[in-house]
Amino acid sequence: MSKIIDLIDSYIDRDPAAKGRIETLVTSPGLHSIGIYRLSNFLWSIRLTILARFISYIGRILTGIEIHPAAKIGERFFIDHGMGVVIGETAEIGNDVTIYHGVTLGGVSPSEDSASQKDKKRHPTLKDKVIIGSGAQILGPITIGSNSKVGSNSVVTKDVESNKSVIGNPARYTIVPNSSGVKKFRAYGLSKGDDSRATVVEKLEKDNSDLRNRIEKLEKLIEENK
Repeated sequence: MSKIIDLIDSYIDRDPAAKGRIETLVTSPGLHSIGIYRLSNFLWSIRLTILARFISYIGRILTGIEIHPAAKIGERFFIDHGMGVVIGETAEIGNDVTIYHGVTLGGVSPSEDSASQKDKKRHPTLKDKVIIGSGAQILGPITIGSNSKVGSNSVVTKDVESNKSVIGNPARYTIVPNSSGVKKFRAYGLSKGDDSRATVVEKLEKDNSDLRNRIEKLEKLIEENK
């Protein structure tokens, strides 16, 4: 019972619209989906897989949230609004994770032989206190590090370091300090040859640096000729 109250309180803490425990318990689809998942997960663990999948299917109809019974979910998992959320079979979610509506924790390479994929890790791992914005797609057996954030509608197919934020399609780190301490854009998970936008930004930075150097030289010449 204490875990249930703790979960409800975590929803109240993270949802400004929540007014109290009873209201949250009765009206939160995210909370309902977690309860249904816990039941289906238990049934899956005792090998009642068909019944587990059926309970999960009923949960999807009732809440609009699809969580595979075999997924691993930690404590105080918060799903806000929830409609359209999909969590795959081998997904792993840590404690105090927050995700918004339309998020997919999915797999990749559907064209590969399905039999060879059955025992493989195909879905993401979200570490503790991760926040995933609405509409984001987290795809493949990647890891999103603790305290990281993924922006709305981002597509992430590579690991994200802890305490970082990524945005875009493909997802990029928002700000990355370089060796001199200057904040600098960097394409996330891609080389310059793979991403034309990264190449353009790198060129603009180089051109800007060259112009600054030329201006400084001109200013020195003017001062010397006065």
